[in-house]
Amino acid sequence: MQAMFLLYGFIGLLCGLLYRAVPGRVSSAKHAEAAPLRRSKKTVFTLAALFSLDSFGGGFVVQSLVALWLFQKFELSTVVAGAIFFWTGVLSAFSYLVAVRIANRFGLVNTMVFTHLPANIFLVLVPFMPSLAWAITLLLLRSALSQMDVPTRSSFVMAVVPPEERAAAASVTAVPRSLASAVSPTIAGYLLSVSSFGWPLVVAGGLKIAYDLLLLSTARRMHVPEKQG
Repeated sequence: MQAMFLLYGFIGLLCGLLYRAVPGRVSSAKHAEAAPLRRSKKTVFTLAALFSLDSFGGGFVVQSLVALWLFQKFELSTVVAGAIFFWTGVLSAFSYLVAVRIANRFGLVNTMVFTHLPANIFLVLVPFMPSLAWAITLLLLRSALSQMDVPTRSSFVMAVVPPEERAAAASVTAVPRSLASAVSPTIAGYLLSVSSFGWPLVVAGGLKIAYDLLLLSTARRMHVPEKQG
């Protein structure tokens, strides 16, 4: 267990070295100097609030809490839990690549919402499953869909703000998400301490479904040059 923490730290250092090799600025004739939020301030703050709601819901189902619930509910071993999370990670990774093709065909907003929505429905249904096999099946199905909104979300934010305000927009939408996700694990831990039903999964799915519907309603009123349809 201690060796895993050391390995995690080593990988972080390796990532830092790789980032140092990335050019600080891509040469472009159309490069726009970074500027603070002005024209897009209202839009960015609205999106930051929506993304924070999604992140707050996601904090209820961090891997450690899901592993704890699987142990409480089905007495799942750490070895099997590790194998499950390996495959959920593989499916999530492939979903990033698939998201690009879907977005090119159906648009950014549709890809964000209509892949994320069924994933969250699967999440709500997991605690109601009568067996471990069904619970794992729904978790895998969720993983195959739940991350498709990540690359499309970034593209969407960049599309609705002027080029010079993109750096500021990325910061303003990212920081509240991190803060929101830090709060919910404490609540999820309490819920797991009083019941083994899986309330954190239900709450997470419900909050994320609300986010999907609010995002769809809000994004439809925005002008997005990259979206189709």
